[in-house]
Amino acid sequence: MTGRRLRVFPAISRNRDPKSYVGELMRVAQFADRNGFEGILLFEGNDVFVEPWAMAQHVIAETTRSSPLIAVNPIYMHPFTAAKFVSSFAQLHGRKIYLNMITGTAVSDLQGLGDDQSHGDRYVRLGEFVALMRQLLASPRPVNFDGRFYRASHLQLRPRLPTDLMPEFLIAGQSEAALRVAKETGCIKMQMLPPDLDRGLNAPGMNFGIFARESREAARQAAKTRFRDNPDDRELLSLTMENTDSVWKRHLYDGRSGELQENGYWLLPFLTFQADCPYLVGSYAEIGAKLKEFASKGLTTIMLDMVADETEMQHVCKALAVSGMF
Repeated sequence: MTGRRLRVFPAISRNRDPKSYVGELMRVAQFADRNGFEGILLFEGNDVFVEPWAMAQHVIAETTRSSPLIAVNPIYMHPFTAAKFVSSFAQLHGRKIYLNMITGTAVSDLQGLGDDQSHGDRYVRLGEFVALMRQLLASPRPVNFDGRFYRASHLQLRPRLPTDLMPEFLIAGQSEAALRVAKETGCIKMQMLPPDLDRGLNAPGMNFGIFARESREAARQAAKTRFRDNPDDRELLSLTMENTDSVWKRHLYDGRSGELQENGYWLLPFLTFQADCPYLVGSYAEIGAKLKEFASKGLTTIMLDMVADETEMQHVCKALAVSGMF
């Protein structure tokens, strides 16, 4: 595994306060830029406080090397528009962009936007979006495209994007449709941290959070202090589950134990609507060893939920460093 490293994209833990959202996000983005992270994940959706392409411009302007991971949902823009943004960032900043391809899961948002496509058809549209966008970014000639959802006739993006600045595409869905599109398009497939940690690793990308300390017990105690159980927060998640057709959210919700497991797997931050993924809790050595094991099984990319606190982020960096993969 000599020379291999994990690419890590931090994401701020769920923030419900628009007054602190930008400050927290920029605190994580600048920390990530100083400490060797690839970039920062920027969410998309009707309830996101700042549109991710606008936020990406702000992040790039305030960092020296960060490559944002921007969530892209076809319902909000045409592939040509997304390609123009990528090309613009390349010309303005010489930065590579990563794209987290999503279909949107809040049923009320889809209804509000007048999108009545089925779950499966939204992924067909997503696959066409990726295919057309790639052609626009790479082709030296006008592009023709004839799909179910997108058509293009002699459409050309100028200037053509340099090869080293071509974006990489990630897909985080867990449904059969998502798996099929990821395979057909060659996107980086993401999955959630599995409860047993040792089996079920079948993708090069993984989504989870880390809570680490020098010792195992110190990490567990600090984690429980930071993420407290609350009936109101559990009820809030329950209400959102009634408004989604997300397969990965359903999988997490169906395994609803909020107990911190012996192996460090912890679902409580998700169950209390404080994070969008499970957490891995343990000592620097335990987490570092587990990350090294994940890398040996093909893991290359991590979407990492992070608390926007300098001390907590330093603890995460120590665990990542112990792995030897970061």
